Amino acid sequence: MSGARRERRPASDSDSPTINRMPTLDAALQRGRRTLSARAGADARREATFLLAGVLGITPGQVALQRGRQLAEHELDEYLERLTRRARGEPLQYIEGRAAFRELSLRVDRSVLIPRPETEQLVEAVLRWCRGKEGLLGLDLGTGSGAIAISLALEGPFTRVVGVDISAEALNVARCNADEAGVGGVVDLRLGSLFDALRSGERFQIVVSNPPYIAVGEALPEEVRDWEPAVALYAGPTGLEVIQEIVDGAPRYLAPGGLLALEVAPGVADAALQRIRTRGGYGEPRVIRDLAGHRRIVLAER
Repeated sequence: MSGARRERRPASDSDSPTINRMPTLDAALQRGRRTLSARAGADARREATFLLAGVLGITPGQVALQRGRQLAEHELDEYLERLTRRARGEPLQYIEGRAAFRELSLRVDRSVLIPRPETEQLVEAVLRWCRGKEGLLGLDLGTGSGAIAISLALEGPFTRVVGVDISAEALNVARCNADEAGVGGVVDLRLGSLFDALRSGERFQIVVSNPPYIAVGEALPEEVRDWEPAVALYAGPTGLEVIQEIVDGAPRYLAPGGLLALEVAPGVADAALQRIRTRGGYGEPRVIRDLAGHRRIVLAER
């Protein structure tokens, strides 16, 4: 009715731009779980928690303790961006920019492989061989993030570990990791293809490598195939090509009694052993199985 007094309705949250309507951590995790459920299945909440913890700079366990806390707008934006990247298949380690390896938290990006437990076993096998020795020189072929070289420098009796890689971008990552770990003066990083980066007369007690060992055309999980560097994955038509180069070239650089240590694909383990036997210059090789029971690490002394 004209001239009638209208009652004011109570102001709602939507009426006031000053009211904070950002989600709590618990609500954000629920959204993350829904976003990632198609890709991660039962792991969706765990992955959402990992991504949210990275945004907030806390541990996943601390996320659970702060479930009622509200996100700031910039935190929500970053979290949603991370969820989108993960939903597209990008590995968690690349999103976070970090990967755990033994005692290390390594910087990683798409120029380097994400280090894996099998490679931790490779390092452990080398360190076992080193026990009781001193003043060793090591060579890490295809160093990538520097995971092997840095771990040996930190945990083993090495005065110097040379890390070689064909990728300048990978070496930049490895250099940052070595400096962060405090072994920049021990790890000597060089650009080149395998032994091309070495100087005449250099000798090492250890030659170690996690080389490319995937055959071109071999099926790989989508996260590996689409995101990790092909140059570090594929060796050639058989998957044995780079292993053969290392086996053939290592005796020129291994000191007498030195160790060749290789990570290999289970499917080429027999061929790698045969190459070592027929090449000459080595003792009888042996194989170590990984945690899944696969023949994964090949060791041979000169």
